[in-house]
Amino acid sequence: MTQVTIHEAKTHLSKLIQQALAGEEIVIAKGQQPLVKLVALPEARLQRRIGHARGIILYMADDFDEPLPEFQEYMA
Repeated sequence: MTQVTIHEAKTHLSKLIQQALAGEEIVIAKGQQPLVKLVALPEARLQRRIGHARGIILYMADDFDEPLPEFQEYMA
């Protein structure tokens, strides 16, 4: 959850709408007093697309999916 003031909400409304569409809950406050919540309508939320994050992971270690030594006692 992100909380912003009314002034910040007016200044960054487009950015806050994008965050809400991505699933984040935005609370708009007057000073420290929360007043309203900005959330996306279910039918307006951005749909996930397969492969959208391609190119973001640049490196993955060969042992990435190996069991961690700290959890050996739970693996038995």
